[in-house]
Amino acid sequence: MKNKIQLFEEKKVRTVWDDETEEWYFSVIDVVEVLTDTDRPRKYWNDLKKKLNTEGSELSEKIGQLKMKAPDGKMRLTDVANTDQLFRLIQSIPSPKAESFKLWIAQVAKERLDQIQDPELSIEQAMMDYKRLGYSDNWINQRLKSIEIRKDLTDEWKSRGLEEGVQFASLTDIIYKTWADKTAKEYKQFKGLKKENLRDNMTNTELVLNMLAELSTTRISETTNPDTMQEHEQVAKQGGEIARNARLELEAKTGEKVISPLNAQKGILKKKEDEIDL
Repeated sequence: MKNKIQLFEEKKVRTVWDDETEEWYFSVIDVVEVLTDTDRPRKYWNDLKKKLNTEGSELSEKIGQLKMKAPDGKMRLTDVANTDQLFRLIQSIPSPKAESFKLWIAQVAKERLDQIQDPELSIEQAMMDYKRLGYSDNWINQRLKSIEIRKDLTDEWKSRGLEEGVQFASLTDIIYKTWADKTAKEYKQFKGLKKENLRDNMTNTELVLNMLAELSTTRISETTNPDTMQEHEQVAKQGGEIARNARLELEAKTGEKVISPLNAQKGILKKKEDEIDL
């Protein structure tokens, strides 16, 4: 399952991609808000469910629930619909946006299926998204490489039976703490972040050292074959130590701290074409 925020006419729609069914699931509450412009989309949806049940429709009964990020930042269960269910639901909501929203749903679905067939399209989309946000080409190249290295690491963890969530987060914290002297939470606080993605707020140098830590952890895991969680924790620490040594040596040579309070709002995003962070 992969959570993603999609934009329809500048309004956010929470979605989840299911790799097994190869389908998008859309937050019903978000869709209702987009189509009706109501400030009480939850009430509108509850009233609509009652109306559909009264009319004998089975649609509301087929609507499932998945965890999505709520406004408070926590993952909470919310009603979701796949594309077929959503098309049927839209017919029950009088809205001048209905047709354009249907076209948008179809496009979202097509783009994802195209990306599955050709992974390079995902990379191109990511590049365009980062460019639109104002990141420099140099930073974007580093960030995309960091995504590839991170995936190699999580694939390695998955292949050894580790679970996404608590175990992944615990090992990631060990890597951060070892090379940067900060847990993910402490690192984000240092940069003045709340819900933002930490890696999207790293400087080029921070990204490179974090990539070194994660790549090293992957290679050590592949060659030592850790079995228990304790062994994985030791491997994560060893990978982090390699990047820590590089960080300390760089700081000694330059006289400058590598761990920076800079974030995307204060120093990383380019302001002009000739500006590069750092």
